[in-house]
Amino acid sequence: MIKLVQNEMVKLVARKRLIVISIIVAILVGLFTYAQYKQTIEQQEKLGTDDWRVAVQTRIIDLTNRLSSSRMSDDQRERFQITLQQQQYYLDHDINPSEPGAPTFVKMFIENAGPMFIPLLVMVIASDLVSSEHSIGSIKLLLTRPVKRWRILLSKYLTLLLAISLIVAIVGILSFVISGLVFGYKGINAPVITGFSAANGELDFSNVKMISQWEFLLMDFGLVWFVAVVVGTLSFMISVLIRSTAAGMGIMLAALISGSILSSMVSSWDSAKYLFMVNLNLTGYLNGVAPPVEGMTLLFSIAVLLLWWLIAIIISFLVFTRQDVY
Repeated sequence: MIKLVQNEMVKLVARKRLIVISIIVAILVGLFTYAQYKQTIEQQEKLGTDDWRVAVQTRIIDLTNRLSSSRMSDDQRERFQITLQQQQYYLDHDINPSEPGAPTFVKMFIENAGPMFIPLLVMVIASDLVSSEHSIGSIKLLLTRPVKRWRILLSKYLTLLLAISLIVAIVGILSFVISGLVFGYKGINAPVITGFSAANGELDFSNVKMISQWEFLLMDFGLVWFVAVVVGTLSFMISVLIRSTAAGMGIMLAALISGSILSSMVSSWDSAKYLFMVNLNLTGYLNGVAPPVEGMTLLFSIAVLLLWWLIAIIISFLVFTRQDVY
């Protein structure tokens, strides 16, 4: 099995997709770092101070004014009310929610990249693992080897898990190193609060606790990695079912984009909470973001994603071990 995985990793590296992904991540991190720097400077000039308390107070006033608008939808009003309560909590407990430094940037970047950007990078790798063998005609040679089909597919899946881990690590390392050149590397032990839970536009503070930023980052990266594995496994399944890499990528891209749209529109569609793409923003639960559908929790979303992962694994192995090759 180790030799099979090594062989798959050699093929993956030879396609240079990990290098391309690293370049894309480096460029985007650089752009976001510059944008964040410009925003920080502009905010300080506008407020006339670099005191974070003034920035939070200004944010509270802005949210209060926006909530007074009669044109706001109920979903927007609920999200703004929750954000307002969070900002007030930070102010009351003297906790800077935007402690300057690379760790804070990494936290922001990984939370925004987790539901869409990182799954897209993983999809590029996973959608090609099996279908590419059909495209170049090497599948016949691969299956004539004295190795059971399930072992061949398992080696490809283990390679996918290694690639996903590398992608998440690349995102974390590059975002930390590049942003640190601008913001510095302090703040790894800065206090972060988590444990918010939102319901009916109100925050529950009963489970709120303060932890170090490095602990929060570990939770963030763990949840993002889990989401990437689920999306990668679903892409892997489509790669087994559909022999066209382009078609497989198109299907997963449509699913991820539709999930991003549905997450802001399905509050009254209760059954939508069982769709995998509506449950991808796991890091939002750590920050008390209102779930797309009332009643959704972190454990519920993890359970739904685990079910989709299990179904994808079963279908992948059943189809690959029984399908005809031509």
